[in-house]
Amino acid sequence: MKYYSYEMFKNDTKELILQAKDFDAEVVIGIARGGVTVAQMVAYGLNIRDLQTVRCELYDDDVQRDTIKIIENLVIENYHKILIVDDIVDSGKTLQKLLEHLKNKYHDKTFKTATLFYKPTSVVHADYKVQEAKEWIEFFWEKDYLVQ
Repeated sequence: MKYYSYEMFKNDTKELILQAKDFDAEVVIGIARGGVTVAQMVAYGLNIRDLQTVRCELYDDDVQRDTIKIIENLVIENYHKILIVDDIVDSGKTLQKLLEHLKNKYHDKTFKTATLFYKPTSVVHADYKVQEAKEWIEFFWEKDYLVQ
């Protein structure tokens, strides 16, 4: 297990912002929960005021479900370039299903994806990514703020 500190997060998020800059996204969508933390900083870094969220549930703790649940109430009709942000693309199934859902619903939009961590074995790959996940990542926001 790898502990992922705030300093690591800050440095990697700056790299992610630099990678995504040329896309000129008009809105940032964070995948709740972990992706929201990253998406907020990416939105600040790219000077994008419209930050929205979508909730995708594929895991119960560290156990993968058989089906994915997508909960969204996005307002993106007036945008053309949309950046979807998550903390990690593990199996890629969450991102794959979310992209299918959004592309079916919003045919005329360009979606790009950004993530801090990725696995090369994922069924879908983020357009912008920083580090390969070689072990389980314990993000500082999962550990440091947990009240027991």
